Amino acid sequence: MGQNLILNMNDHGFVVCAFNRTVSKVDDFLANEAKGTKVIGARSLEEMVSKLKKPRRIILLVKAGSAVDDFINKLRRCKELKEKGILFVGSGVSGGEEGARYGPSLMPGGAKEAWPHIKTIFQSIAAKVGSGEPCCDWVGDEGAGHFVKMVHNGIEYGDMQLICEAYHLMKDVVGMDHDEMSKVFQEWNKTELDSFLIEITANILKFRDTDGKYLLPKIKDSAGQKGTGKWTAISALEYGVPVTLIGEAVFARCLSSLKDERIQASKLLDGPKMTQFSGNKKAFLEDIRKALYASKIISYAQGFMLLRQAAKEFGWTLNYGGIALMWRGGCIIRSVFLGKIKDAFDRNPELQNLLLDDFFKTAVENCQDSWRRVISTGVQIGIPMPCFTTALSFYDGYRHEMLPANLIQAQRDYFEAKSCSSLHRWLSVSGCGRRQRHAVQQTNHCSYFRDHLQAVRYRSLRVSLQEQLLEMECFLKKNSAETSYH
Repeated sequence: MGQNLILNMNDHGFVVCAFNRTVSKVDDFLANEAKGTKVIGARSLEEMVSKLKKPRRIILLVKAGSAVDDFINKLRRCKELKEKGILFVGSGVSGGEEGARYGPSLMPGGAKEAWPHIKTIFQSIAAKVGSGEPCCDWVGDEGAGHFVKMVHNGIEYGDMQLICEAYHLMKDVVGMDHDEMSKVFQEWNKTELDSFLIEITANILKFRDTDGKYLLPKIKDSAGQKGTGKWTAISALEYGVPVTLIGEAVFARCLSSLKDERIQASKLLDGPKMTQFSGNKKAFLEDIRKALYASKIISYAQGFMLLRQAAKEFGWTLNYGGIALMWRGGCIIRSVFLGKIKDAFDRNPELQNLLLDDFFKTAVENCQDSWRRVISTGVQIGIPMPCFTTALSFYDGYRHEMLPANLIQAQRDYFEAKSCSSLHRWLSVSGCGRRQRHAVQQTNHCSYFRDHLQAVRYRSLRVSLQEQLLEMECFLKKNSAETSYH
């Protein structure tokens, strides 16, 4: 990655000084990949610094893993370094080694005063889309760049899992061979699903090993992960955002790693009796395509929900349309689809959710029947589809004005006395308004409610609900002098 970024910058006319703690790697690089270029080397940090003109622009690449965990506290680091005259920028880089060499997607954030000093370099080496727009722009303050990159990777997890579920349905429900599936993905890549991941899936499916047999069936069905999808799911939980699809994509990889247990379970646990598909093959493939497209929309909608919440938490001003443009080229999730997201935020920069944009609202509605048919068929035949199903569940939950969470709150009030916020809906008691944060008064009130409710509950079979509510009302009025209702 580092070497390719250096060569990319050299291609665009920048003179770069390379340094590595393992000095022999610098020598090897200069003698091979960088031979004949303007790249120069340094054998110590002091030498590297001495060769850079002011203001010095230094790019550090940190290996994934524990080093990243130690490196991730951008909020404190930006402030500390700024006091020392160092402008810190944390930048997400997407596209792998090939992207680094020929044009990655770059997501810089941190000390904005640094942007004029590095903008030309970053936008020169970044991937280009459309009429030459660079897939790089300033993201925001502090850790915004890496947060956006993290969400990008979480969406990547979701995209990959959705494609795998489509593949699973084609293979085990429709009974297609690899060449047939490859051709289907090639055709899909000419539709709204046009993307890098669909393109490489078509190539993977038809690829044959040296023995002439398809390579894919030889690969162990246990997927690895570096942690960025997990970080996205953890952040979603921390900020209370229902990023369900990325979470399920992470868990699907976790489940795949239980290979030995799955082998044992496959011999002991029965599934549904219906295991054969008897419908129209061509129509069902179109249903799968639409289910994939609708689920993909949900994944991106959830990802942008997380970005919006993080912006509120940290006070960032994020350009959501600009972020979509950064992802249109150079990165793993690059696709034509992202242009539609940019259009949506161009139409309404304050858009709360992609599903509320007319284009995406119509797109999901047009896919809805197919989406439900695919999930219904897959469930009846016993095909695991964690991301297809959670995407539809989110859609159905989001479009419901009323959800059954009132019962959850009632249960919490009943057995834990956690909150009395709903009493004003049950009882017409003067002064019993919406709950405020007055812990002592609330605790007293809830303990009265809890103790009395314990006595009432045992008579529930012979006393009507109306009588119980009247009894509670009298109890609350009786105790009104001892506690305030919040």
